[in-house]
Amino acid sequence: MIKAVQIKKSYGALQVLKGVDLEIEKGEIVSIVGASGAGKTTLLHILGTLDQMDHGHLSINGINPFTLSKKALADFRNKQLGFIFQFHQLLPEFTALENVCMPAMIQNTSMKQARSRGMELLDFLGLKDRWQHKPNELSGGEQQRVAVARALMNRPSLILADEPSGNLDTKSAAALHDLFFELRKELDQTFIIVTHNMELAQMADRQLIMENGLFKLGK
Repeated sequence: MIKAVQIKKSYGALQVLKGVDLEIEKGEIVSIVGASGAGKTTLLHILGTLDQMDHGHLSINGINPFTLSKKALADFRNKQLGFIFQFHQLLPEFTALENVCMPAMIQNTSMKQARSRGMELLDFLGLKDRWQHKPNELSGGEQQRVAVARALMNRPSLILADEPSGNLDTKSAAALHDLFFELRKELDQTFIIVTHNMELAQMADRQLIMENGLFKLGK
């Protein structure tokens, strides 16, 4: 599903990624761990097409996204990829349902279809009765589940998560971790998770350790 070959990235004189190779199969949950500055988030941003690489090749579902036009790349990102960040990045003026529907709105999906899909996801994630609430009326764990629902809105084949439980209390973090594996079971989602949470990292099918811009083999 994903194949990255010799991915390199520098910022000025600082070489952050030094030739990273990575292959991930559909339905896998892969965690990436390592010290701050090792290159984890930079790699995740390249895999998510949020940043350009200096050298290498990336294929997602047989497509090299960096060969696409700007418009086609934005469409690919919106349809194929879902993002979950440490800070939920929900729009404060909108309700939970409206936040979840945003990716569908970008695709010009009808409001009726978007709301139906959004309610289905919120129900699945245990937020059926919270859809009218705005982010400041939700707990941290609830906000993160709204962010997960938003990531799933367009049925992406790949979910990229950057420290998804880093801003949650222990109970909410554990619930979010379990949710990822439930989503894989129910929806056959593929996950790449950058995390400092070793409990989450060790639950993954594979744990990859990044050090000084390269992978060392984990479990």
